[in-house]
Amino acid sequence: MSHHFEAVIVGAGQAGLAMSYCLTQAGIRHVVLERYRAGHSWRNERWDSFCLVTPNWQCRLPGHPYTGAAPDGFMLKHEIVDYLDAYVRSFQPPLREGVSVDRLVQQCALEGSGFELSTSEGTLTADQVVVATGGYHTPRLPDWADALPRQIEQVHSRDYKCPESLPEGEVLVVGSGQSGCQIAEDLWRAGRKVHLAVGNAPRCARRHRGKDVVEWLELMGHYDVSLEQHANPDQVRDKTNHYVTGRDGGHDIDLRQFALEGMQLYGSLRGLDGTRLRFAPDLTHHLDAADAVYVGINRSIDKYITERGILAPETPDYVPPWAPEREALTLDLAASGIRSIVWSIGFSVDFGWVQLPAFDARGMPRHRRGVTEVPGLYFLGLPWQHTWGSGRFASVGRDAEYLREMLVGKAGGHHPAPLVGGGRSCAA
Repeated sequence: MSHHFEAVIVGAGQAGLAMSYCLTQAGIRHVVLERYRAGHSWRNERWDSFCLVTPNWQCRLPGHPYTGAAPDGFMLKHEIVDYLDAYVRSFQPPLREGVSVDRLVQQCALEGSGFELSTSEGTLTADQVVVATGGYHTPRLPDWADALPRQIEQVHSRDYKCPESLPEGEVLVVGSGQSGCQIAEDLWRAGRKVHLAVGNAPRCARRHRGKDVVEWLELMGHYDVSLEQHANPDQVRDKTNHYVTGRDGGHDIDLRQFALEGMQLYGSLRGLDGTRLRFAPDLTHHLDAADAVYVGINRSIDKYITERGILAPETPDYVPPWAPEREALTLDLAASGIRSIVWSIGFSVDFGWVQLPAFDARGMPRHRRGVTEVPGLYFLGLPWQHTWGSGRFASVGRDAEYLREMLVGKAGGHHPAPLVGGGRSCAA
């Protein structure tokens, strides 16, 4: 590799590849560094039956919209990988796989002095850097997970592959976001006895009034609402995604129906006393809150249809098929048939290798639409970087196009106005 570039992109998922496409179109000399292989998380950190929860038509990377035979379908794991591989072939990005970036610093405090990247293949310098590693780095586990009985196998949702990959016996899934609910269904369909610790994730319908709910929300402009326009901009980045699935053509996930069929539901997992797990008495609350969001989204669609006089078939109101008579607050692992636990409680960020004054007290990047207070440093692919679709196939391309203009402007000597205050420091 050359030692100096106009720009370096770190990460070759959909964000990094979209950024590379945009810089290629702009004639910016750059390189994309990827620790593993392009699209690594899709290849290696999804379970076997994984599929998208948004329709394929929302896959619209720059210069590479979905053109397959099932725009209203939901790509399976291997199809997602094929989609990304085809993107790489389509424009041949300057991609260097198997190269880790261990340290990113400024060469000096002077504005425009550039950056130094320590990599597994030596040191590089760059005028500008785009960090496109997303916001899901380190799997979260409870502090007390090591105290669980040793005979119980524990895996994070990132490492779960299929029901057969777990020991025989009953399974506890902790977390009811998209991954937790879909993994619980995957196990349930395979005939496993499943226990599910339910959190505060909302849910939505797959279809309503004759269309996929995503299509209605697209028509309503929901996905164009920016972070600044959102009713709760300070909280939205931390909210759990609505659970629904694209499996077998797509359908609702109704935890009440699972319970009616025999899945054991609990409230939020609170801790461990010896071999006994403790749960909060909030299962009813979580189920009711998720249903309220489900109904609320449908009502907003009904209002949109009525106001515009759209002809659309009626959808029956949701009627809960089950409610807990008494919530189970403990579970004795020693007496149960549980032999494995799947933790689906999210991820923490790890930007420790970015040794620049661009983060808040929680270690999250301080930015506006990916532009930081450090001139020449950008982030791409973060949840709600600008809109709901920022970290997804739907809108990451729009964010990349915006950053392209920032990079091109800086390369031409036109620096955007500072976003927030903050000092700059020389590299240590």
